[in-house]
Order: sequence, then structure tokens, then C-alpha cells
Amino acid sequence: MSVSRTWVPPGPYDLGRSLAVLRRGPGDPAFQVDPDGTIWRASRTPQGPGTIRLARHGDGIGAQAWGPGADWLLDHLPDLLGGHDDPAGFRPRHRLVHESHRRHPGLRLIRTGLVLESLVPSILEQKVTSDEAYRAWRLLLSRHGEPAPGPKDRMRVMPDARTWALIPSWEWHRAGVDGKRSATVVRAARVARRLEEAAAMPLSQAMARLQAVPGIGPWTAAEALQRSNGAPDAVTVGDLHLPGIIGYALTGRRGTDDAAMLDLLAPYADQRHRACRLILLAGVTPPRRAPRLAPSDMRAL
Repeated sequence: MSVSRTWVPPGPYDLGRSLAVLRRGPGDPAFQVDPDGTIWRASRTPQGPGTIRLARHGDGIGAQAWGPGADWLLDHLPDLLGGHDDPAGFRPRHRLVHESHRRHPGLRLIRTGLVLESLVPSILEQKVTSDEAYRAWRLLLSRHGEPAPGPKDRMRVMPDARTWALIPSWEWHRAGVDGKRSATVVRAARVARRLEEAAAMPLSQAMARLQAVPGIGPWTAAEALQRSNGAPDAVTVGDLHLPGIIGYALTGRRGTDDAAMLDLLAPYADQRHRACRLILLAGVTPPRRAPRLAPSDMRAL
């Protein structure tokens, strides 16, 4: 049995681009997109597992949900779709940002309200290629998650905190996750209730709460809070590629580091994450001069 709700955005709205940050690779078992743009998402809510289907419905977004967490998902539907987000105060200061802002008026910063759900895959993405992290997320959900409620095949709900904490070492190894990252996930799972409180905190307090867990630094905390809290100023520092992309897009020069990136983003104080999203959507990246980082195979160790 399902329950339904429709949310009407107050202006232009891009469902696909707004929710794309929640997808962890093309094979994410918790996030699927139909050919017509309909989005399916499986979550573990405070009330239990739930699946939500999101699609255009006239002037609004129609949502249908299944499972014990269905009511929670629909209650939080406006936040999930970016209803809390107010981009009206954003003022582009660079020509490229202005053009991207003009081209993407429907982009909204979403807020799931679920910290562990965004934190675990962010930990898995620490210092590895995207393909490695996506594979680990896919295998861990397939083996330790549970089938998602509702009619969509091959979807999985991520494990609860207790299950994350009890995954044996050989299962992490099978998924290609080294001991440092798996230990960080386990530590986070053991204090999951305290971490979930960060969803209602101001950004500075939420960052401090997440970084109190050994193994979680500014990069991981920002990546998680961008999704769980919809924080418009949660700029990612410590990333291998982002400073170079931001620097090249705004100045045409290579070699930008974190400090220089933050200087370039200073005119967007309180909106630096939004500015980064718009810059990335512009698609201006420095030409490659070196081969891609080769994936490592933890299973061979």
C-alpha cells in the first residue's frame, strides 16, 4: 500500500539536477532514474525503510511512497526537493557563474534530514576514485542492506547503524574498502544518534559534530552536510579536483589550491556551495595533462 502527496514549487524547478547529488554512481541500488525522468529513492528513515517515487505532475512534483518510512518521507518532501532553499539572494560575481545561474534557474539545494545516509558513502569516497567508491556502496548495500519497499525491482535500503557496525572485516575487504575507511564508518555508526542531531544544527556546529568522529575531516563533513542539511555554504575543501576546476573556470589558470579557491569564492560568502554547483554545471574544466588515477584493488592485498 502506498501514500501520495504533490508539492508545487514556487518557481522554476529542475527535479533531475536538484536530486542528482544523491545518486552514488549509475548502479546505485538506492537511487534509480526511469527513461522518462521519474526518480526512485530508497531511504532508511527514523520510522523505518521507505521508497519514494518522484515525477512531474502538472505544475508540481508528484510523490508516492511505500514502507514503514512512507509517511516520514512525504512529511519531509518539500525539504527533499529543496523547498527550504531560497536562491533569490544569490548574486553572481563572475560572468561564468552568471551564465550558469541563468541557464539553470530550477536548481535547488536539497535537504534529506538524514545524516548517516549521506555520511557513509562520503566516507567510502575518501581518497579513492569515484568508481571504487560507487562499487563499494553498491556491494555493501546488496549484501547488507534490505530490499526496498514498493514495486521497483533491485532497489536496496542501506543497513541500519547496528548492521554497519557489525559488518565483518572480510566483507569490507571484499568491497574494496581499506581498514581506515571501514573503521571510520563503524565509529560513525556507533554514535549515529548523536550524528543525526546535526541535521538540525547551524553549519558550524554540524561540521564540528561530524568531525568529532576520528577519520571524518572537513571534506567528508561538508560532502555529507551538503546533502543532509542543504547547507548553501558547505564548501568542499581537501578535494583532489575541485580547486583546479574552480580556479580554471573563474581565471583560466591552472594550479589553484584550497586557499586560492576560497579566495575566489569569497564574494559568495554564505553561498559558496551553491556557487560551486553552478560552476560545475558550466562544464569548464582544465584539459588533462596526466592519466587518470588508477584504481587500487584492496582484494589483492
